[in-house]
Amino acid sequence: MFSPHASGADRPQRLRASAAVRGLVRETRLDPAAFVLPLFVRDGEGVRDEISSMPGVFQLSVDEAVKEAQEAAGLGVGGVLLFGIPAHKDAEGSAASGDDEAVQRATRAIKEAVPDLAVITDVCLCEYTDHGHCGFIGTDGELQLEASLPQHVEAAISHARAGADLVAPSSMIDGVVGAIRQGLDSAGFDHVGIFSYAVKYASAFYGPFRDAADSAPAFGDRRTHQMDPANAREALREAALDVAQGADMLMVKPAVAYLDIVRQIRDAFPDRPLGAYHVSGEYAMLKAAGARGWLDERRAVLETLTSLHRAGADVIITYYAAEAARWLKDGE
Repeated sequence: MFSPHASGADRPQRLRASAAVRGLVRETRLDPAAFVLPLFVRDGEGVRDEISSMPGVFQLSVDEAVKEAQEAAGLGVGGVLLFGIPAHKDAEGSAASGDDEAVQRATRAIKEAVPDLAVITDVCLCEYTDHGHCGFIGTDGELQLEASLPQHVEAAISHARAGADLVAPSSMIDGVVGAIRQGLDSAGFDHVGIFSYAVKYASAFYGPFRDAADSAPAFGDRRTHQMDPANAREALREAALDVAQGADMLMVKPAVAYLDIVRQIRDAFPDRPLGAYHVSGEYAMLKAAGARGWLDERRAVLETLTSLHRAGADVIITYYAAEAARWLKDGE
């Protein structure tokens, strides 16, 4: 009978025998510099309204968002992703391009307070329209998504004017990346990059986000422009279109249920930095299980984020960014 002890055969367990050796041979290492912390910003001062379905995540006034950004930067987090909660909504989401809106003011304030922290701004209309859709509604009640592209472009230019390092179009409307690239270049912002939500699935994991951003559709859903969760080849097609239109970075959203897609995009587009968005539902599940003692939250989170990096993500967008950075600093 074969006996590894007797034969001296190759035994992988030798490299797991101590924490020191396990750390030495670890293949995948998390770096807080690759984390991006999403922040929801709104009007007011001193506002920290916790989102009930996302414990530990808040709607923040600009002054509070700056504090969050400073703390994250102090922990080594590489960037923040800003979402706006407007005071006023209308059918065309006109507030999205207002220079004095919360996202634009937060961008200016964070760049002034923490200039080395990357500021990324989400570009979409769903938070700003009174119907919660990413584009316009025609007189016949049908979505007219492409008609809203100029509004997306104006929003991106406004974010660039405020000092955003990257703009992140998230609507999945055909042609939005190309329209924004052309608009930024024409407005003198050819130095501002595009971090495209290139592969965004119509997922059930976005529920808590819609509580946070107050962006649930008043009717219908987004399955006509976001991807079918069953499709993988289509992800490659979407990413290729965005690269051709000028995307500097690509994103897969959600992350955990789509590790196969992360790997396929990584392999197909090796010259483009790739982000994976660990979304609100994925965060909420870990938070809930951790709070009930069903999981060791810290270990489960770091294992999850490691899986995203191992699958090929260079950048990890996660509501756990600051906590995970703190855990890494303290030692896994």
